[in-house]
Amino acid sequence: MNAMSAVGLTTLCLIIYILLVVVGYAPGATIWFLASPFLVLGMVYIVLKDDRYDYPELAEGKEWGYSDKSKDELGLF
Repeated sequence: MNAMSAVGLTTLCLIIYILLVVVGYAPGATIWFLASPFLVLGMVYIVLKDDRYDYPELAEGKEWGYSDKSKDELGLF
């Protein structure tokens, strides 16, 4: 499973949980609520381990990871 699929599946589960709460179906909502931490942890693991794209490494001594803007342009630090 890739990162986009994991995020989509977790979002779909959140929407199902919200719908179950709104319609008042407590047993179904409880099951989705209890499963949500595992879904989120699984999603985070998949997103961090997804290596389908080859991202550039930071140069030696470089602390800023965004390649489209510098720290000065964003007004940080």
